[in-house]
Order: sequence, then C-alpha cells, then structure tokens
Amino acid sequence: MEAWTDTALEEEIVALENAIQQWAESRDLWFDCCFKAYLEHVNGEPTDPPVVTLLICGGDLSTVLGGEDPEGNEPSFFTLLQERGYFYENVNGYSMAIYAEDEALSAAFARYFQWRWVCSLITDDTADVYQELYEHFARNPGDLNRLHWRDFETLLFRIFQSQGFTAELGPGRADNGIDLRLWQRDPIGDILTVVQAKRYAVGNKIDLTNVAALYGISLAERAHRALFVTTSSYLPVARRFAARFPNSIELAEREDVVNWCARATNGIIADKSTLVSPMSVQRLISEVAGRRDPRILHANHGYNVTMNSFALIIKETKHAALVMALRNQTVADDGYGQRGAQVPQFDASTIDNLNGELVWRAKRKVADGRASYWDGSKLYFAWNGEPEDFDLYD
Repeated sequence: MEAWTDTALEEEIVALENAIQQWAESRDLWFDCCFKAYLEHVNGEPTDPPVVTLLICGGDLSTVLGGEDPEGNEPSFFTLLQERGYFYENVNGYSMAIYAEDEALSAAFARYFQWRWVCSLITDDTADVYQELYEHFARNPGDLNRLHWRDFETLLFRIFQSQGFTAELGPGRADNGIDLRLWQRDPIGDILTVVQAKRYAVGNKIDLTNVAALYGISLAERAHRALFVTTSSYLPVARRFAARFPNSIELAEREDVVNWCARATNGIIADKSTLVSPMSVQRLISEVAGRRDPRILHANHGYNVTMNSFALIIKETKHAALVMALRNQTVADDGYGQRGAQVPQFDASTIDNLNGELVWRAKRKVADGRASYWDGSKLYFAWNGEPEDFDLYD
C-alpha cells in the first residue's frame, strides 16, 4: 500500500492481533492474554521503531515466548509474524512488543502513533514541560483539521498561555459564542479579548454572519478586542466587515495558527534543563538535602533484580513535572556491592546533573491523595526518607 491512512493502519493492527490470537487459541495457549496499545499500557511517547501492539501474555504462552518451549511452538509463532511482515521482542517475560519489518509501514505507524501521543498531550495542563504539542502542528499544519473541535480549542488555549496571556477556556457547549477569554495585563487595566474558534475544512470559509456575531458579542461583553480563529479562511465580505473595525476585531486562519505553534516551539527548548535556572536548582538542592521532602522522588525497577532510581522535581504543574536525576549513594552493602541499601546523593556535584541528558519530563497523577510520576519506564513516588534496598543478584 503506497499511502497508509489511519483507518488502514487500525485495520492492520486488528488483523495482526486476530491472527496471533487464532494461532494461540489453536494451541490452547490463549489463557490470561490480551493486547494493549503502547500508549495505553505505558502512557509514554512512541518508541523508535514504534511498537505496533503489545502482546500481554500469562500462563503457557509467556513460557513459550520466554524461552521454555518443550513442544516447539515458538518457531511457528516467529514464522507467523515473519510472513505478515512483523517480528517480536520479549520486553520483560510477559510483554511482547510487536514491530513492523517493512520500513515504509514502520514509518507510517510512527506517524500514526506520534499523532496519538500528541493528542494525548492536548488534554493535559502540561504548560512548558512539553514541546511536541506545538512542534507537531508547526510541522504538520494539515493535522489541525484532524483534531476534534474541542481539542482545537484546547490547543489554542495552550498557545495563548505560552504567549503570556491569562487564558480561560470555555465549557465547549452553551458558551454564548465565546470559546476563550484572554486577559493581557496592562498598567491602566486588564485588556480582555474574546475568542471564537472554528475547526473547519479548508474549503469551508467563514461568512459574514459568524464574524459579525462575534463582534456583537464582544460589544455586549465590553471586551476590548475580538479574535476569530479558524483552520480555513474567510469570505471577502467577512474580511471587508472586519476591516471596518481594525482595532476591535482580528481574523486569524490556519497560517496564523501554524506561526503561533512555531513561536511556541521556539520558546520551549528541547534541552529541558534550560527551562530552570541553575541558581534556582542550586537553591532547591540546598533546601531538600539531608531531609525528607516530597520533591525527592524514588522508583524501584528491574527484572529479576531490584534497582533504585532517585530524582528531584525541579518544575511541576498539575499534570506534569520536570525531574532531574540524582546519583545513588550506597550506605550499606554485602561487601560485594550486590546487595544493600541506598539513598540519594546530595553534594557539591549534584548541580552538574542539570543537563539535557539527566533532566526529563514525567506525567503526574494523584490517587488517594498520593502523587505519582510516570516517565514512560519508571513510576516515581515521593521518597520516604529511609534507605532503599537494592539486590543485583539475578
């Protein structure tokens, strides 16, 4: 297939999963098994190459694909995938990541899953922790029309926040014709702009009725300005109307949104460590060193071993955080360095961790009053201040 549509890729995934399930059921191996999308299971951005689907298996199937295969079923599973153009990788003994062999198909899946990931970012109050959101639409303006209308409004909300406005996102329904309200701080009083957003197809141009209605609403709201934003463009009669009130109403279209995204992208540096000043991080390190503090995070990880990772929250929003890695300091061991206990290391060199390789983002969630931070591979919680056990014996 020369061009893979979203629908075609989704159908391909279903066909692949059905073939695998039928193969397993025919051998009585489909017990305690299921498929999960990588984004759903990991809640992280796509891998390179992308995982097409995750086969989560328990019971006999995990044994077969884990290396213990007395009846010789694994070769036929490998052949099944190979004939369909796929291969698998045993991630942790019970999760099998399925990948596409063909480069063109793999690239199509990469674009599709990147789109899914970008859409998942729109709903979160991630502020400037993420750059992909704006960068994606700056590079792929056609994808603006793939958004749900509510996601388009939310995207604009994030963009205006990045521009320094105090923004308020409307309810989406019964909003009296106003999708967003923007306030710009001014010495003589806040300047209010009311915004109407329309995610329309390119050929569906905005007419005079819509523009005039927004202008009338702005007058009723006593707003200083009105801004109409669309992914399409405007009929000449609508432009002529807006030209009569140049200081009161502004018309923006797809190109403007793309430019806004590009400016927002430039304001969010790929090197996340530059988003926080070294002075503020040094002050933070001094505040938390040697004490129990919820900004110090800990995660246990490892397959058949127990390892520790410590990190420090250096910036946080409701749904996301920037975290900086902390080195492990061993405070007790078995004499061989294989078992013992560790704490995070705080010393004069800790500030050196403020670099692009050791600062990353994590999604933040709160359940039962306890915050957790997931970076796609490790789940962090606030460290309890006690030494954490490690065991490197397999």
